[in-house]
Amino acid sequence: MTLRPASPDDFAFIRSLAIRPDYAPFITDEDEAALARYLTDPTCRLLVWGDSAGFALFCEIGDPSGRVELRRLALAETGKGQGRAFVGALVDYGFRALGAQKLWLDASGENLRAQHLYTNCGFTLEGRLRDHWFRPVLGRNVDVMLYGLLRAEWQSTLAAPAPQA
Repeated sequence: MTLRPASPDDFAFIRSLAIRPDYAPFITDEDEAALARYLTDPTCRLLVWGDSAGFALFCEIGDPSGRVELRRLALAETGKGQGRAFVGALVDYGFRALGAQKLWLDASGENLRAQHLYTNCGFTLEGRLRDHWFRPVLGRNVDVMLYGLLRAEWQSTLAAPAPQA
């Protein structure tokens, strides 16, 4: 599957994922006006994966440090083994298309599935902000886990030989 720029026609799909009970504690729902701003903001890219299989938002594009934030990513179907391919496509896009020197993202301390996926996709846990993020759906604060992946680390995976069977 490929990534493509989101359009206003995708907003209902994006919002439908953000309000799902399994995502609502971890993803902020934004109205159509907020989503539309991402389409014109040169520091952001709102993308859809495949035929509405998932979406993600990149932010901080063009930052002098070369860092790019990968924010708000979600799949339409979870538990079907697509996470690694989805995050892999996002990582490739971040380094190839956006020229990032570093990709970073965060995850709720309670979202163990996401933390496991990010680690399996090469991200390193760089820090934990304790009791940091208020989640209205939960009515309380949660820890925020910070993850990063450097361009050199990503490139080393491209040059690595395939595992032997």
